[in-house]
Amino acid sequence: MNSMNIKKGDTVVVLSGKDKGKEGVVLRALPQKERVVVEKVNVVKKAMRPTQQNPQGGITSIEAPIHVSNVMLVCPECKKASRVSKRVNEAGKKVRVCKKCGKDIDK
Repeated sequence: MNSMNIKKGDTVVVLSGKDKGKEGVVLRALPQKERVVVEKVNVVKKAMRPTQQNPQGGITSIEAPIHVSNVMLVCPECKKASRVSKRVNEAGKKVRVCKKCGKDIDK
């Protein structure tokens, strides 16, 4: 299993599915399942049983995970969806690099 190029807090654009073209921030990354949860993308209805935190219960909308291959990272520098490469910077730390503009994504 390869490591994912997308992390929590990244801005991504959806490439396929019912939410194709939408942009959003990654809320959670699930590397074991190769999935990400993106805000306001893949919203599904879920029946919630009444609990002490939610005494009313009922049906709520939540974001469901989508496969990481269906999203593409948006570069914070050039503001375009781009593939990602990795390299080692001057400090000896591994950083992600935008394939379009060549700038570092990780600071």
